[in-house]
Amino acid sequence: MRWDALNRRLRWAAAAAPRRLLDPRTPPWAAAASPSPSSSSSPPPASCWSCGLALPPASPSPSRFFCPSCRALQPPEPRADFFRLLGCERGFQVDVGLVQQRFRSLQRALHPDFFSQRPQAEQNFSKQHSSLANKAYRTLLSPLSRGLYLLELNGVELEKGTDPEADPEFLSEIMEINEKLSDANNDAKIEEMENFIAAKQEELIKDVSRAFEHDDLQEAKKHLAKMKYFANLEEKLKEKKIPS
Repeated sequence: MRWDALNRRLRWAAAAAPRRLLDPRTPPWAAAASPSPSSSSSPPPASCWSCGLALPPASPSPSRFFCPSCRALQPPEPRADFFRLLGCERGFQVDVGLVQQRFRSLQRALHPDFFSQRPQAEQNFSKQHSSLANKAYRTLLSPLSRGLYLLELNGVELEKGTDPEADPEFLSEIMEINEKLSDANNDAKIEEMENFIAAKQEELIKDVSRAFEHDDLQEAKKHLAKMKYFANLEEKLKEKKIPS
């Protein structure tokens, strides 16, 4: 009885231990389902939802959204990177002309009007892609929203409401500009304020650009917070220019 028990333990240990060679009786699908240690660390390639074909790596071309075999439109990435979506290098400085060109290219390829006769899944994906492309375009086109998005990608956010870290001298300057803007009651004064605010924004854009170039996120955050104040002044200026 003791020999029988010992044999059972040895057989159990041999079955539980990892084997480098597959048993000849192991079916082929079992081998494919058991990746080697070298490949287990990398995720399997994405597959087409329609035909199951493994999709190639992403490329800057709009064709990357379609299966190369059945041409089915694929779903958007769960957390799309706006820079990658529009084929741009991630950074504060972007080629605005290139952003516009690639946005138009995406809209031509992915607009829901072109998918009205396609399966419902592709119609839904098209709406999602189009919405994402619009959001990416608006975000990257404006220096302020682009800078804030870069901070977000790096886990840094501006405080909501009044910034407790804002420089009192800067806040005093904003209050003074607000008063001047309220008192601007003719075209000449409004134009003067418009030029002044635009010049301030240009200075801040240069400051933000330098901060990102030096990977100084806190400095970029400080200048972007100031840009938000001037963006609010720009909105007030636009309202002032609209005839009542």
